[in-house]
Order: sequence, then structure tokens, then C-alpha cells
Amino acid sequence: MCMYRTTRSALLLGAGLSALLSAAAWAQPATGGSAPGASANSPALTRGQANPPPAETTNQIASGQISEVVVTAQKRQQNAIDVPITMTAYTGAFLDKLNVRDFHDLSQFTPGFYVQNQSPNDSGFVMRGITTDSGDATDEPRVSIFQDGVDISKSRGSFVELFDVQRVEVDKGPQSTLYGRSALIGAVDIIQNKASEKGFDWNARMEGGDYNYGDVEGMVNVPLADTLAVRVSGRYRVREGYINNDLGGPDFNSVNTGAIRMAMNWKPVAGLNTDFIFNYERDTPNGTSFKNATFYPTNPTTGQILGNTSPYTGAALSAPADFSEGSRLGLHRNVYGGTALVDYQINGALRLSSITAYRHFDSDEVFDPDGFSYPALTAAENTYDNQISQEFRLNFDALDHRLTGFVGVNGFGEQGKYKVPIELDERTALALVSGALNRTNPVPTPLAVLDNVNTTNAILLKLLGFPASFAPITLNAANNISTDHQEESTDGNRVEEGDVYGDLTYRLTDRWQISGGLRNSYEHKTISYEARNLGAPSVLGALLHVQADPTDPTDGALELDALAPGAPNLPNFGATINPTANNGDTVGQSLSDDGLSWRLNTLYKLDPTASVYFTYARGRRPEVLAVTSPSTPGGDPNFTRVPAEIVNDYEGGAKALLFDRHLQLDGAGFYYTYSNFQTEMQQGATFVTTNAGSADDYGFEGQANYSLNSLLDLFGTYTYTHARFDSGAYKGNHFRLTPDHMFSLGADARYPALGGVFEFTPTFVYRTKAFFDDDNANPALLTGALIRPLVFNEYQNAYGLVDLRFRYQPDAQPWRLEAFVTNASNTHYLKDAGNTGEDVGLPSYIAGEPRMFGFAFSIHH
Repeated sequence: MCMYRTTRSALLLGAGLSALLSAAAWAQPATGGSAPGASANSPALTRGQANPPPAETTNQIASGQISEVVVTAQKRQQNAIDVPITMTAYTGAFLDKLNVRDFHDLSQFTPGFYVQNQSPNDSGFVMRGITTDSGDATDEPRVSIFQDGVDISKSRGSFVELFDVQRVEVDKGPQSTLYGRSALIGAVDIIQNKASEKGFDWNARMEGGDYNYGDVEGMVNVPLADTLAVRVSGRYRVREGYINNDLGGPDFNSVNTGAIRMAMNWKPVAGLNTDFIFNYERDTPNGTSFKNATFYPTNPTTGQILGNTSPYTGAALSAPADFSEGSRLGLHRNVYGGTALVDYQINGALRLSSITAYRHFDSDEVFDPDGFSYPALTAAENTYDNQISQEFRLNFDALDHRLTGFVGVNGFGEQGKYKVPIELDERTALALVSGALNRTNPVPTPLAVLDNVNTTNAILLKLLGFPASFAPITLNAANNISTDHQEESTDGNRVEEGDVYGDLTYRLTDRWQISGGLRNSYEHKTISYEARNLGAPSVLGALLHVQADPTDPTDGALELDALAPGAPNLPNFGATINPTANNGDTVGQSLSDDGLSWRLNTLYKLDPTASVYFTYARGRRPEVLAVTSPSTPGGDPNFTRVPAEIVNDYEGGAKALLFDRHLQLDGAGFYYTYSNFQTEMQQGATFVTTNAGSADDYGFEGQANYSLNSLLDLFGTYTYTHARFDSGAYKGNHFRLTPDHMFSLGADARYPALGGVFEFTPTFVYRTKAFFDDDNANPALLTGALIRPLVFNEYQNAYGLVDLRFRYQPDAQPWRLEAFVTNASNTHYLKDAGNTGEDVGLPSYIAGEPRMFGFAFSIHH
């Protein structure tokens, strides 16, 4: 019997049983003021509770004190000061204050956390130096992203809009016992607002700005009965690209996102709470500005120079008309899913919870990764993924509240595919390989010259070291160099996974507690691979395998006069990947894996508003079955079992509310050791997971919030991360996307005038130098490229960004006006460098957003 069908049936049965479970709505949080920069600015609401009050009443205006933070990291409501975990939590009110729209915005103000946002389909989540961004179906995430308890960690479906949320919790360190196997180094939990029967409520917000920016957002909550309510919220956000398209058409790096959420809350009997949530998001931005810094952008037809090599100016990018069914550069992505949250309060000491979910995402992204005006290399990513999960958890409270905890089981099933089509202009690639396209001269040889068969033949003679008398022999190959060779590879996965877990907290005294958790995870996965040429074999690929003697043209692995598409003795070579048998047969292997992860914590309350804690935790990233294309055309793909990655975490920290709750301080130091560190290395046009050996990582994270009085709040964060490889080829290298230092500063100043309150919120974010790849721009480590780049400057030096927001809130009125400027100093910085273009010797660069401004109007019922 198919294990996936068995798992799916069990999960569907669990979904039906969930309807019989319940839990009472958790207790209402305490009220009180809070500083705008606090880790979480008001007590968090949980399932089935009333909607949060409007931002103008939630944020601290009068008292100047910081309220205690209520979070649910340990699956129950607790003040953050009582949780022995290094964490940052922000309420929806605070996210709105800083205009946080997505994970990248969130990471600017979260110590130890960074999100790289090339596009919604290609984002990188970095936690304490560890990155999750691979779209391969075979890879496992390291940083888990949750949405109301549902794992959404897969890279191509995890970057979602943040709107109408109660709060977001970011928990640092191995959290596998609390969140599951994908939380190797941390977890992000999005808690969305639920429908409430407490009353009718609505709000709306509209924004506009330069680059034709527009954002419309709204929510309506409707009670249908004393025990039934529905809530609908949504956002539609657009912005033109900020990098000009020198060839005409839509500019690059645009935004076009629509998202909607429908929620229902039902309490059919006392003690029973059910929430049903459906989310849908569609993203259709224009292409990403992979800018080539080797050659000037030119008109491919006329050769006219259109600009310069700066990544911050226009790019001349395009996709061939016959590629990927004529798709233009850009992304089409759909993400949707449904969740059922059911809680049942058995008695005062026991609560049974169920989370049932289905999730799907599919995407089609076409991009020009080399950033070259000529059609050297065009690529696409086509992905789809279906997931279904079921979790049951029993919370308990015993021994007069001294022993609390939970036990649970979880089942997860997934099927996904990741297809990468490419199109290669072999004449251009041949010119790059041979040096006929001189990469030291920014003015490229005109494409019309390269299109001449005599030029191509002369390049072949030079490349192979043949005398001019051999020109008639090489001419056959020159005549058949393809201008539009297409090939594709597809990897797929089928996963059945199950967990058994438990977590306990015991209060030794009123001030001292210890806690620990254990999770055993088992999974069975089947990895498949297929590759094919979509037309004739690659003549360029065959030429790269020629082992010919200049004195005897018939000698060698191939005869040059046979290098013609359709020739009976020409193997079915690919240019970057060789096809599997019969030009596309699917080959699979299976892997079973299980292992333990755990945590042990202790926390001591110095007084009711201060605590210190220490943690030892072990995280485990499951074994990976990496796969690469066959070594020879028609052969079997190469499967490699990469051992499970193990991390041991030792950390200690302190949390305090001081000076009559006007100052909040959090700080933690950590030390990690890794074994079997899994990283990606380039092989041809693909990236393969491999074992990089051992590594270590240590640092400090801190955050401070100071509410000076009712008119001024200050907040800031600081991160120091020393993340290095200990062994192997990368020994001594920095982890990618990880600066040694990062900090953010902000203020929220309020001044009553003109019958209302004027508010000014400036913020500053600073990051030191960071590398974009684990090879740290070392040419000796780039062994898999078809053509080696000449320049290795794939890093970003230190930079800082300033954002400014101004608001006016009239007294006793439900509306508010705002103006904002992002990147006010118009600082130039890079989001990424290197990319797939590195494979053909043309690394590309993606510029960050320039200065932008806008205005907003919001209203709340």
C-alpha cells in the first residue's frame, strides 16, 4: 500500500475527529500601556478572543509604562519574562506602527533574524547565521515558519504578507521540541486575528506613493450569533519596478500582491472553541533585476550601448519568445490553504487541542540570471507542493500549578516537484568559453558577428587547438551550434513524517523553574529525478567532451564530423545537465530517517519583573538525499546521502522591566556547535546539498525599550554573530548573509496640537559586511562553474538605512493621516550577488530599494 495514501487517510480521519475536540477560549490578557518599541506592545490575544482595540488605544499614550508581554511559545499563555527562551514578539499594533508588510520588514527590527527578499518566490530566512532558501524539493528547511500552528516552512511558499495579525513571535535557538523537525535553529510563528462574536468591527487603510505605489487593506468582523462569527480581511499591494528595463516593457523589481483571509469562529457548546481559517495569496511581480556587471547593457540587434554596469541603473534583460511557453520575465505564484483549530477544555487541568491543515503552493518564475543583454542563459523555476497535516496535543496543569506541560503527536504528508528549464544560446556560451567575448572589455562583440558561422568555426579551431587546415572538419559542428538549446531537470519528493513529543515545566520554588522537552521524529521520503533535452542534443555539451588529437581528427571520444543534431552516433549530451535514460525517465530512491531532539532549560526570577535563564538544546536537520544529473547521457542520476545535521546550543540570558516599568531590557549570549553542516555547492547550472563538515557560531542578541514619558519612546536592537566554518574547503569562511554586527534604533515621539496628536517615528538599521555565498568570493572554491568568473566581489559592505514616518491622529476621531519615506538617504546596497549567472562567468547583482515616499489614510470603526 502507498504510504502517502495511508498517511493521507489517517490525516483526513484526524480532521474528522478534530470536530469532536474543543478548548475553552483562553483567558483575556491584562490591560495596560506599552512602549511602541517593546518586544510585544500589548498582551497578546489568543484563539477565540475579542479583536484587539484600535492602534490609537492599544499603543502607550498616557502612562508611559511598558506592559508585560504575553506569548504562547510553550503552548500556553505566559509573560515573556517567564519563558526561558530567547525571543522577540511584536503585536499587530506595533507592526502597523512601523508599516511592516512582510518578513523582510519584520527582520529589520528583530535581533538575530534576517530575511533576504529577491522575490516572494525566492526569499532567504536567516536565523543566527543559518539560512533556509533552497527551493529544491529534496531539501529540508532549517528555520521553521508557522501560521497558526501550521508549518509553512518550504522556501517557495513561506514568504507571505503580514496583515490583520494578532502578533508574530520569533523564537531563537533549536526549537524542534516545541515546533518540529524544521526548527533546527529557530521558529517564526504568525498568529492571525480570528473572528469574534464580541461585536461588529471594521477598518480600512489606503496608501499611495511614488513608483505608482498603492496599497489597499481592510477587515470586517461580523457576529452572526452569540456563539458564531465571521471575519474577512485582505490586502492588495502594487508598485512599479525601480530598475529600468532598457529594452522596453515593465521595469524590474516591482510588487503585485493580493491576499485574502476568511475566518470563522464557532462555540457550539460551553468549553468548545473552533476556528476555521482560509488563506489565499497571489503574487505576479515583474522580473528580478539580475544586473550583469561585466558587459554594458546593449541592444542585442544594433549593438547600441544603453547604459553602464552599475547594478543600480537600468538592465537589458529579456526571455526568448520560445522559452517556457512564451512566459515573460517575472513570477506567477499562488499560495492557499485551510486550517481547523479545535480546542476542548476537558477540565481545569486538561485541555486537548487539534490542528488540521491543508496547504498548496505553485509558482512559475522566469528570469535572466546572467543579466546579459545577449540570450546567453535564460532560466525558470516551476514548483508545486501539496501538504496535509494533523496534530493532537494534550496540555496539563498539575500539583497545584507546579507541574505544567504537554504531550502530542503529529502527522505530516507532502508531495512536491521542482522543475528547472533553461535555454542556452550555445554560440554566445562558446564565445565566452573561448574568450572571443572578451570579459575584460565592457563593450561586447556584436551579436551579429557571433552569429556568423565562419566566426563560430574559427572559435572552434582555436578552442580545440586545430590548425586552419581542419576548418572543413569543424564546419559541420559550427553549422549546428544551437541558438536556443533547451533542457530541464525535475526533482520531486514524497514525504510521510510523524512526531511524538512532550514538554514539562516544574516549579521548584516560586522563583525557580526547570523545563525540558523531547521529540522523536520519523520520516520516510522518496526522492525522484528526471532530466531531458527538449530538442536536439547539445553540440556545445558534446564539444566539451571531445578528446581529440590535432594530428588525427578521427581520434577521441567523439568524431567532430559527427557533431550534428540527429547524427546516429552523437550521444544525447546536455549543455549543463545530462538527460536520464530515454531522454527523461524518472529515477527514484527512498530514505528512512529518525532521530531525537531535546531541550533543557532553567529560569530564576530575581523579582517579579526580572529573570535569568540558561538553555542547552539539541536540534537535528534530517538526512538529505541529494541528487545530481547523470555523469554521461542516458545514465543514472547520482544520489548521495548527506548525514543529518546536528546542532548543540548553549545559551544564557536575562529579561527585566526596570524603573517602574519604564525600561525593558532583554539580552542573551549563545554558542553553537554544528556537525555535518549542510551547505550548497554549485555543480554546473544547479546547486547541490553537501556536507561541509563542522562549524561553530557564537554571539549576543539584545533589545531595549525605554518609555521616557507619555510623549517619547525609544527602542533598539543589537546582534553580534560570529559564524564560521571549522573544517573542509570552507574552513574559516563566514556563513552567507550573516554580518558580524547588526543594530536598529528607533523612536516614537508624540506631540498634542491642533485638536489631536502628531507622531514622528524615525528608524535606522545598520549591517556590517556580509558575503552572499559560503565560498566568500574565493575563486578557488568555485569548482562547478562552466566558465569561471573573472571578478569575485560578491559581498555587501556595511550600510545603514533610515526610514521616517509622520502621523496625525485627531482627538476622538477614528481616522488617521500619515506620510512616510523609506531609505531616506537613498543608500545604495545589494540584496544579492553571484546567482546562477556565475555558472557562465557572468555573475549578476540585485539592487536594493532606493528612496521611496508615500501617504496613507486609515479609518477604524
